[in-house]
Amino acid sequence: MTRAAVPGLASRYPIGGLLPALYTDDDLAQRFTAGLDTVLAPVLSTLDNLPAYFDPALAPADFLPWLSSWVGAGIEPAWPEELRRAVVARAVELHRGRGTRHGLVEHLRLCFGVHADIRDGGGVAWSSEPGTELPPAPTGELLVRVWAVGGGPVDASRVLAVVAASCPVHLTCRVEILPGPPEETGG
Repeated sequence: MTRAAVPGLASRYPIGGLLPALYTDDDLAQRFTAGLDTVLAPVLSTLDNLPAYFDPALAPADFLPWLSSWVGAGIEPAWPEELRRAVVARAVELHRGRGTRHGLVEHLRLCFGVHADIRDGGGVAWSSEPGTELPPAPTGELLVRVWAVGGGPVDASRVLAVVAASCPVHLTCRVEILPGPPEETGG
């Protein structure tokens, strides 16, 4: 859809009625301004409804990619429209948790409807006790194990693409698709 001419859209503010009285009976002036009304009606309609364009729930579907670029949502055209709207609406919240386990789990849940178990191989640990034993050597791998809520299929390549975008540069990432939660599958 384009925001250009919309056939039959009447202007809420016809220019012909705003002309001085001298031109209200002038046929040429009225036809000329009617042509301008046809061109300006979609513009005025868009401006009248501008707040709706910034609301992911109300914005036209073809406007969502541009709106998502404003908030860095990174939506995929293949996703269903409801999912694209939800990702754009929650973009700020997801960015707030970016780089954290919770943030990645929420991102995967929103985009694919999966649960995730994340094993960080970065080797970071802390303790409030002095002299605590050092953590084991880091594996250098971020392991993300996912399983579908209803046990349905999960596209590993799409999940890996989202995980790779969130994975720290110094780690490699690997995705495993599980048939159920790790406790139930022995993982």
